[in-house]
Amino acid sequence: MTDQSQSPQNPSIARHVDFLYEVGSLRYAIRTWSQFLNPNCQNLTEHTLRVVWIALVLAKHEGITDTSKVMKMALVHDISESRSVDVNYVSRQYADRHEELAIGDTLGDTLLAEEFIPIWEEYEKRETLEAKIVKDADHLDVDLELKELEAMGNKLGAALLPSRVEALESRFFTETAKKIWREIQTSDPHHWHLVARG
Repeated sequence: MTDQSQSPQNPSIARHVDFLYEVGSLRYAIRTWSQFLNPNCQNLTEHTLRVVWIALVLAKHEGITDTSKVMKMALVHDISESRSVDVNYVSRQYADRHEELAIGDTLGDTLLAEEFIPIWEEYEKRETLEAKIVKDADHLDVDLELKELEAMGNKLGAALLPSRVEALESRFFTETAKKIWREIQTSDPHHWHLVARG
């Protein structure tokens, strides 16, 4: 039996193992917009991974040389959804998710809490360039996935285009993200592998 005793100064290894299982459970948490799209749309782990990479691309284009905070912020941006769940553009009109409580409980009593809760709070405020970049990355992942699903025959992307244009004009922060959004609209999700050695 493992020692479950802990204190803020000495969190138990068992608590950290619980946290790692919780993070792993995100691979079973399907994003709620699969209700409208298709059961094969990405889960929360897949979403988070691509948001990290999008944020890194944006950060470099926006002149950030030390990307460590951007990466950490992208990793933590949706971690509370293991408890507060993801919401889509319909369900967010009804749901009260208590994300601050969820992030506190998710990271509570771990050695990560002191560093990552303030990073998550900074992300939620959208005041710093890093927070704006990660939110832009979160938005761009939606557009990349819509384009991928379109290539498989799903037509929701075309129906959502006016709302995505509105998002571009009112909710995107960085010029780089706006340029990438425009490029996505005319891109082919298969191009990268068709010219893999090109």
